Amino acid sequence: MIIRDAGPEDLPAITDIYAHHVLHGAGTFEEVPPDEAEMARRLAQVQERGWAWLVAEAEEGEGRGIIGFAYYAQLRDRSAFRHAAEDSIYVRNDVRGQGVGKALVKALLDRATEAGFRQMFALIGDSDNVGSIGLHVSLGFRQAGVMKAAGLKFGRWVDLVFMQRGIGMADRDVPG
Repeated sequence: MIIRDAGPEDLPAITDIYAHHVLHGAGTFEEVPPDEAEMARRLAQVQERGWAWLVAEAEEGEGRGIIGFAYYAQLRDRSAFRHAAEDSIYVRNDVRGQGVGKALVKALLDRATEAGFRQMFALIGDSDNVGSIGLHVSLGFRQAGVMKAAGLKFGRWVDLVFMQRGIGMADRDVPG
């Protein structure tokens, strides 16, 4: 598996992977899959700000091609959040549970640290999403809170789990 920066050539696969999660999972609270043009806009917005949008690419076998993507962006668009990032990870359904998500998050943590971020947050849709919660715990994240019944999807209330990990110097000093 190769982890690399995403490019325009990856948009069809990124759009397909995300559409599956929109239509079949509560990891995202979107209910209508965005089209390729919208995903291109989102990719450009992340990359133009200097943040990482990565893809995982399998080189061999039946699962060849883009098998997952992940990106980070500033947690909120206010200056006080300039050192706080949020990760987003989506893995192709047929390769879930095989370490793709973990490899992508590890790479995001490295890239966010290099960019000067001090905290990485994960906002995980659905408190029953044990795969994503477990992945984040395995990489040193801790649960920071749960927003009960934060969203309504598939005819049921869905929680939003907040997880957090310090990166780089974290809160051991104040950046200049």
